[in-house]
Amino acid sequence: MNNPVDLVALDMAGTTIDDGGAVYEALRGAVEDAGASVAQSDLQVWMGTDKVEAITHLLRLGGIEPTDTLVAAGFRRFRERLAEAYAAAPPRAIEGVPAALAELRARGIAVALTTGFDDAVAYPLLAALGWKIGTDLESTVDAVVTTSDVPAGRPAPYLIHRAMEKTGARDVRRVLAAGDTAVDVQAASNAGAISVGVLTGKADPEVLAAAGADHVLDGVTDLPALLAAPAKP
Repeated sequence: MNNPVDLVALDMAGTTIDDGGAVYEALRGAVEDAGASVAQSDLQVWMGTDKVEAITHLLRLGGIEPTDTLVAAGFRRFRERLAEAYAAAPPRAIEGVPAALAELRARGIAVALTTGFDDAVAYPLLAALGWKIGTDLESTVDAVVTTSDVPAGRPAPYLIHRAMEKTGARDVRRVLAAGDTAVDVQAASNAGAISVGVLTGKADPEVLAAAGADHVLDGVTDLPALLAAPAKP
């Protein structure tokens, strides 16, 4: 790759963290609990977005008018279902990801996590994994940005831009953003960053490519090699 990169911004569930598809199923269940039907294609489209926004749209797509009361109840149920799933089968780091993050940070590349979760979901999850946030090399990542930090989640670019603010990155052309859903890729493109789709989630490679990914990789573990690759002639 010819582009020097100052910041790598990464999605959480499905990209850096293996939750066994718990977010996917919790979102589906929360919408179905309200009486809506959920098409697999619609669920894939809305998976990486802010979960309140996702529930709102999935209710409407499933034939239910998304009133404030229904959406609030759906979000509460999403959190409950996710907590139940995590208690039954605790999430873990995707194999090789902590080492890949450490390698990137050792090269002087900042690493931030961006997520469609709010603070109340994201930080307990990271604590359960034992991941630390800070600029020292003992930390796992330099910064975390949740939907609590921004006016709108993906595909808006704000999560990535806020990650730039938190890490001191100044040039979007020197930012790489990766995720396992189409909206992750779209958010990266909207931010002006290098967009990478990874196949550790549930999206097909064709979906990620069609969303505009500059690169589609097997996983985050491929990023150190991508960023070290020489420029093509």
